Amino acid sequence: MIRAILALILAIWAGAGIAQGFSGLARVNPEATRLSDTRDGMRLEIGLSQGVPWRVFTLDGPPRLVLDFREVDWRGADPALIDWAEGAKAVRMGAFRPGWSRLVVDLNGPFAVAEADMRVEETSGAARLRVDLQKVPAERFAAVAGAPALPGWALPGEGLKAQIRPRQRGEAPLVVVIDPGHGGIDPGAEQEELVEKDLMLTFARELKDALTRAGGFEVVLTREADLFVSLERRVAIAHQTGADLFLSLHADALSEGRAHGATVYTLSDSASDEASAALAERHNRADMLAGIDLTGVDDVVADVLMDLARQETQPRAEEIARALKLGLAERGLPLNSRPLRSAGFSVLKSPDIPSVLLEVGFLSSRRDRENLRDPAWRATMAQAITEAISAWRIADAARADLVRQ
Repeated sequence: MIRAILALILAIWAGAGIAQGFSGLARVNPEATRLSDTRDGMRLEIGLSQGVPWRVFTLDGPPRLVLDFREVDWRGADPALIDWAEGAKAVRMGAFRPGWSRLVVDLNGPFAVAEADMRVEETSGAARLRVDLQKVPAERFAAVAGAPALPGWALPGEGLKAQIRPRQRGEAPLVVVIDPGHGGIDPGAEQEELVEKDLMLTFARELKDALTRAGGFEVVLTREADLFVSLERRVAIAHQTGADLFLSLHADALSEGRAHGATVYTLSDSASDEASAALAERHNRADMLAGIDLTGVDDVVADVLMDLARQETQPRAEEIARALKLGLAERGLPLNSRPLRSAGFSVLKSPDIPSVLLEVGFLSSRRDRENLRDPAWRATMAQAITEAISAWRIADAARADLVRQ
């Protein structure tokens, strides 16, 4: 019975929606939305302008409550105002995948779903979702936790696969996959009114335009809108498109506020410094924070893939990192005091595609924030990256011919 509740999905609302005249996105009513402690657990209430299909389940490691909706406009809902319960650590909400929204509650202990229902007012069509959580032993929570297996929910093409791919030799357009960091329910760094996910999507589009104008490039973005894309899915997209180069774009924030300027990261099983290790840990937690079920992830496989990457792909990734550093320096763009670093970023673990992560700047730096706001500065940055990739392409193709000989 408990598992049935955890895997609850009210697809019948699609039919009920016709009767109720549902249309457009459901909007959140902040005044009717709250998370409060109860005598033996917590209660989550979400007020909506109309009923929508939904599902609820829990995840372990760490304990989380996940609610999916089709589809909710979260504007006006402040997670800080919703998170009033001592039994919860944090609340996140946002777009999760096309047509679906997600809310994730970090639980301060094992709380299982005791009851969940949505009620719709006949006159107004407004809906109220109520989820009652009950404190349970950790063993019982772990036994029922997990994302329900629903038809059509799994995304195709997940997973990292080691495969033999032809190395680029300059004879065809270079396929570049640009990865705007974060997205959807995962906003990334936030400083003042700037949000990392929005900045990086804007810059990724600008960089795509610069590469396209330069000619000789085929450019693919891992996301074209404000949607969540899992780390594994980002790498899978690079494989599906036959990428010759994978470039992940970020603009993080460090609490100490000492980081300034662009920094290029390559893959390493041990970080080059403590700051890089902390940054990689935050990036690698994106899937968990967005409510992805990571049960069964095999770290041994990941280690093997990293070893494969080092044999041929890693030296090529290090070359593109050096090319980016030189290209930005030639354009007079600000570089970090240590512009070349390494860490165990999951998004760089493709075994057969040269992959680098570029921190375009840091939102914790006032100067970098001003630069990232400036379209002219971003255009110069995009041009510098384009020139660096063009130079790397020629050098990499020449080395490929030497290897073949």
